[in-house]
Amino acid sequence: MSRVIEITNITRDFPLGQETVKVLKGIDLNIERGEYVAFMGPSGSGKSTLMNLLGCLDTPTSGSYILNGKDVSKMTDDELAEVRNKEIGFVFQTFNLLPRTTALDNVALPMVYAGYSKSDRTKRAQEVLTNVGLGDRMDHKPNQLSGGQRQRVAVGRALVNKPSIILADEPTGNLDSKTSVEIMHLFDEIHAAGNTVILVTHEEDIAEHAHRIIRLRDGVVESDERREKVKVEG
Repeated sequence: MSRVIEITNITRDFPLGQETVKVLKGIDLNIERGEYVAFMGPSGSGKSTLMNLLGCLDTPTSGSYILNGKDVSKMTDDELAEVRNKEIGFVFQTFNLLPRTTALDNVALPMVYAGYSKSDRTKRAQEVLTNVGLGDRMDHKPNQLSGGQRQRVAVGRALVNKPSIILADEPTGNLDSKTSVEIMHLFDEIHAAGNTVILVTHEEDIAEHAHRIIRLRDGVVESDERREKVKVEG
């Protein structure tokens, strides 16, 4: 197993007036390719800040972040944008879909930024939507889809560029319990297919899907528990 994430002594400070708020206080963390990891912790624990750093949406105050062998902690905004597009697939609680755009075009969007041809984008987006169970909804716009279907579109968009990591921030936060189970089963299948999955959640039953639960408190790692792997039934 090769290491996909290597974080060494990461800190993140935010200025607040004349004060400095230390949100992350020296975190060391390694994640291997193919792991399924959940981050948990109370509000203010630093987990959202850490997720922003992992997703290259922010840079640390100090420390190093090696992603797939590249030190992203010192990259420019343009370099980070390229890494986000190619290496990381994002799934958000609020779906973040373009409302006037079909499911197919929403999924294909990251490929536009990556420079793929229209025919390649269409073919790959069709393949991904079929894999997430929406082969019959490709021409539907978000307002014609249920919450669960919208999240499936978002998952498809996250997968379309074949990223190193799927990063999911409260992916079931806007879904009812039955739909949450369906979406988490989809994440289980994505992981079983070989993807590295990292999710942030407040909910213990969602975290139970992961094989490793990292709990944060007051800007440090409080515990890092590896769990028995459970076979996903198809």
